[in-house]
Amino acid sequence: MTVLAEYQECWPEEFLAMADRLRPVLGDTVTEIEHIGSTAVPGLLAKPVIDIAARAVSLDEVAGRDLSGLGFEYQPDGPPGRRTYTRVVDGVLTHNLHVFPSEVWDGLNQRMLRDYLRETPEAVAEYAALKRGLAADGVSGFDYTKAKTEVVQRLTDAARARLGLPSVPVWES
Repeated sequence: MTVLAEYQECWPEEFLAMADRLRPVLGDTVTEIEHIGSTAVPGLLAKPVIDIAARAVSLDEVAGRDLSGLGFEYQPDGPPGRRTYTRVVDGVLTHNLHVFPSEVWDGLNQRMLRDYLRETPEAVAEYAALKRGLAADGVSGFDYTKAKTEVVQRLTDAARARLGLPSVPVWES
């Protein structure tokens, strides 16, 4: 079952609080930490999980940092080309941390889509309606993610086109 929540004003504050806790642990292995995903878009329906992106100087250097004290566990089967960590509290996923190599940062679909949604209310409404419908139909897990792909790809393409960039598959970023 996919659990969705209406936008919560506390989500940006939760991101900032966790970013403040991550910075001393990650130190100079990362140069930027940003809030991404649906909880980073005011007004967007979302799974109540804070998604965080970090720009790494070197993924190998990040690998040497122990994030377990903050409750993060490395996910070796996460998407390729990054290090993915999850934080679960009392059996509930609360945060995802995606650490990307510096050289791909400026072209991250996740950042471009977030910015596009923040500036395009009709896209937020369309995306929220899709999510609501999928959840109402009982679509969950990877099937939920897969069912959103066409819309996410189209919105990401619009975000990239606005910046003069070509389309790239959303699954590869």
